[in-house]
Amino acid sequence: MRFAARALVQAWWFELVLPRFGMARLAARGRIRRLQKLARRFHDLAADLGGLMIKVGQFLSSRLDILPPEITSELEGLQDEVAPESLAAIVAQVERELGIPLDRAFSSFESEPIAAASLGQAHRARLSPGIAADLGFENVVVKVLRPGIEQIVEVDLAALRRVGRWLSRVRLVNRRADAPALVEEFAATSLAEIDYRTEAGNVERFANDFANDPRVGTPTVVFERSARRVLTLSDVTAIKITDVAALLAAGIDPNAVAGELARATFEQIFVAGFFHADPHPGNIFVTPGGEGGFSLTYIDFGMMGEIPDDLRSGLQQFIFAVAARDARGWVVATQRLGVLLPSADTVELERAITALFDRFGGMGVAELTRIDPRELEQFALQFSELVRTLPFQLPENYLLLVRTISLISGVTSALNRDFNMWDAVDPFARTLLNGGGASTLRSVGREGIAILSALARLPQRVDALATRLDRGELAVRSPEVEQRLRLLDGSVRRATSAVLFAALLIGGIVLRSSDEVLSWVLLGASALPLLHVVLPWRLR
Repeated sequence: MRFAARALVQAWWFELVLPRFGMARLAARGRIRRLQKLARRFHDLAADLGGLMIKVGQFLSSRLDILPPEITSELEGLQDEVAPESLAAIVAQVERELGIPLDRAFSSFESEPIAAASLGQAHRARLSPGIAADLGFENVVVKVLRPGIEQIVEVDLAALRRVGRWLSRVRLVNRRADAPALVEEFAATSLAEIDYRTEAGNVERFANDFANDPRVGTPTVVFERSARRVLTLSDVTAIKITDVAALLAAGIDPNAVAGELARATFEQIFVAGFFHADPHPGNIFVTPGGEGGFSLTYIDFGMMGEIPDDLRSGLQQFIFAVAARDARGWVVATQRLGVLLPSADTVELERAITALFDRFGGMGVAELTRIDPRELEQFALQFSELVRTLPFQLPENYLLLVRTISLISGVTSALNRDFNMWDAVDPFARTLLNGGGASTLRSVGREGIAILSALARLPQRVDALATRLDRGELAVRSPEVEQRLRLLDGSVRRATSAVLFAALLIGGIVLRSSDEVLSWVLLGASALPLLHVVLPWRLR
């Protein structure tokens, strides 16, 4: 809690207060150094606390696409290096859950874990001969929850809930996201992660979704050796997806792996509606062989996301608009998904997205980083009001989806800095539009009905519009002008507060020698207009 409080105060001071006093350049000058120091402190804190804090660090360390390497490098150790539990504690946990001694449950069990994660750790083992003969394999990986992890998660969630309440009081945040609701969504998925029976069901469902896809693989669940806190899976260990040197040594093109990862992610989100929500590099292997020379093998299915049909239909509409560079379709899709704020100026937004598609559409991350900053600045100035207000919000059921897309973007950038996600979106959108399943046909059918319904109502609406014109009842609104007037009004109010603050401050100082009581009253009263100048997002 102390760390979160200090981080929020630091962000408030350098990113909001100093720029309001004309010191934006001073604040920007040391931003990377401040964030690097903050990342280093969080690394130490997360390694000490464990639990859900590790997952936060894993997420940030994978954001190679938007965070500079100076910051992600500070958090990389959290990806694979977590202190393991003692063997005695793990053996006791396994025997307690399975109800039989370890030497009866497995013919061998390695003492050193192959991975120690935030919530549990994994050991290689061999199945007893009878079960191995029935299943056709003997090498397995046994996942064991850390003893006492339930209590740690409970404390972590209590802390995150409090931070969520803090953020809900900041207008800059609460107008774009319901922070407490986002925390509750994260809490629900985290609690599901500490029940391996849920994960076993997730593995089965994911495997069924991709049963006919040779490029996507999963481990096999050994139910006879699994329980709530123990999960036994076939050993599918292969090349870590971001190990570019190992991929090249195996004759696998990293760029092809990035494209296949993007394609598999789109399939999960837009077609299956059931996606892996924790796809950091430690949870995806590249297995050589098979059709096309390799396959992607996913592990750790504790955190999964599910998309209902109506949301999936909206996401499909969104991806069609992106692939077609259709600004109007993009705006309609974001409205339908609930991402656009109700107060958004859609006309100005459509104009900005059109310009964005025309100039930057189709560029990869590396290309964008090579653009002349003056060109980006000119674009920002052209749409200064829109950029400043950013009319978007994060609905509560989008947390896992945003997390997944962010992690995948980071992994593809690690595989190939020049990888272009647009190249993966275009063919996938065409496949989807040309018959990507019954859900797509239903979606197209619904869109067709909506269009026909709108056409049927069109004559009546035109007649109503003509009637209002005849009566002089038609009002013309300009959201851009209204926004500028609101900004001007706010500026006048803050200027008035600044003058009042200066008057009270000077009056208090002048009266210090003659009337100390009145002097202190004036100095104390000057704090209110000062707060209005410094904290306008709360007091307006």
